[in-house]
Amino acid sequence: MERWTYDWSTGSREGGTGVSAGSEEERGGAMEYLNLGASGLRVSRVCLGTMSFGDGGDDRPWTVDDEVADEIMRTAVEGGVQFIDTADIYSQGSSEEVTGRLVKKYLGRDEAVVATKVFMPMTPGPNGGGLSRKHILAAIDASLARLKMDYVDLYQIHRFDPNVPIEETMLALHEVVSSGRARYIGASSMHAWQFAKAQRAADEIGGTRFISMQNHYNLLYREEEREMIPQCLDMGVGVIPWSPLARGLLAGNRTRGGERLTSRAASDAFADYLYSDGDFDVVDVVAAIAEERSIPMAQVALAWVRSRAGVVAPIVGATKVTHVEDALASLEVELTADEIRRLEAPYVPHPVLGHT
Repeated sequence: MERWTYDWSTGSREGGTGVSAGSEEERGGAMEYLNLGASGLRVSRVCLGTMSFGDGGDDRPWTVDDEVADEIMRTAVEGGVQFIDTADIYSQGSSEEVTGRLVKKYLGRDEAVVATKVFMPMTPGPNGGGLSRKHILAAIDASLARLKMDYVDLYQIHRFDPNVPIEETMLALHEVVSSGRARYIGASSMHAWQFAKAQRAADEIGGTRFISMQNHYNLLYREEEREMIPQCLDMGVGVIPWSPLARGLLAGNRTRGGERLTSRAASDAFADYLYSDGDFDVVDVVAAIAEERSIPMAQVALAWVRSRAGVVAPIVGATKVTHVEDALASLEVELTADEIRRLEAPYVPHPVLGHT
């Protein structure tokens, strides 16, 4: 699949991602800080995802205790990460509680860029989820209470809601921004036409546009290259992919023969839905290049995502400090054109997945 070049007002690299890398003075060690799309919000090139924080109960036995979460956050911040992503649904709100506590401990509020999400059901009844005005305004207040913050930097819709007029959703989100409870808004997995419809609705009502798209994108799932990513490039929307390591598959957490090597792999039915045995042809190339370079597979896979046009910051979840360390080390990995060709060659088109 082709790679795109484009020029945003923030500047572009020749043949690269089209985002400004920032001056040497702005970098935290090897970290780069880029504009999120065409907005003025600058974020670290790695985003720490905190789905693993909080009490996941029986559904998510791989969530970590507070001590491990503390060490993960500290390691990320020491490496220059200031972009933190959570969601109200993660561990039914307890991820936001832990995230808010650790952000306060390790980052100044003005320094941190905190993102959370709305859509998934959080309370009983027909209005307990979705993107109605009623739920959005209740959900942002609940998230802020759990985070113990006055505002979030990026408030994202977790999915598209076909049951609510898009104008109602965009008006409610605009009110969230206008009231100071969020600085910017973003979206997550949906069809490109749905995203275009939302952006147009925002323009028609004189409201706030989305500045980011958090979509499902990695070496095993590249269907976003067909429509969504080109549309984001055209709109000046920053891409912040979820599951850049394919829920650990690209880091080697399971084998072609079906062996599950981690507790998450053993209990992650969603990964079984998203990926199949045919994807191991790509995984094998990731493993081969990692061996040639004497680095972990995760660093190869993350370096590939980082090299893609429009990608600002892959969202990296962690259950161990080494996961954060690999994400930070991947910033130093520059793949050759031949390595990229090898990584992309075995790809087989997939049905559209991850929008619901």
